[in-house]
Amino acid sequence: MKKTSPFLYTIIFFFVAVILGLGYYRQQQRVRKVLQQNERLLNENRDLKQSLNLASGAAQQIADRKDQQQRVQGKFVERRTYYRRNWKQFISVNTSDYKTGFFGGIKNLQVIVKNQTEYPLDNVVVSVQYLRSNGDVFKTEQYTVNDIPAKATRAVDAAGSRKGMKVQLKLISITSQAMNFCWAFNKPAPEGNPDPFQCVAD
Repeated sequence: MKKTSPFLYTIIFFFVAVILGLGYYRQQQRVRKVLQQNERLLNENRDLKQSLNLASGAAQQIADRKDQQQRVQGKFVERRTYYRRNWKQFISVNTSDYKTGFFGGIKNLQVIVKNQTEYPLDNVVVSVQYLRSNGDVFKTEQYTVNDIPAKATRAVDAAGSRKGMKVQLKLISITSQAMNFCWAFNKPAPEGNPDPFQCVAD
């Protein structure tokens, strides 16, 4: 029986290896192509999702802005009325951290008006009473704070004193044309009037 030549086995093995190698290479090419397509689709989906989120956010902002404008327009007078009726919750006066001497005396005093309404205040008149250690008033000064913006504070310097240990503030009047608001401590509110501090009837 004639033996098969080892060279023949080598050739056969070589061709089988080439065929398997080509098959593996083509398979890797297909896998790489599928992965690239999947990555491209994922990127497209991500970009599309971001675009949709941006469009949705912009649409929601527009809707919220329109809704807010409608509420503001519909409640403009009601909001002013609310602030007029409840002004003590939104307008206040206080002093700065002034200094007192060892034997009395006041310096670095400021009168501060805080306006938490949505409307500017034209002027706020404040009375400052200078008190002795026993609580007696020995001097009173009056100050006007002008043009306090909405949601803001404004301060004016007040006179110092060689005597006194503390001061006491008293609101005298408040005026705001934008809010149609006129209040004065010596002007009592008429009974039965639901909006007594309205400057001019709408």
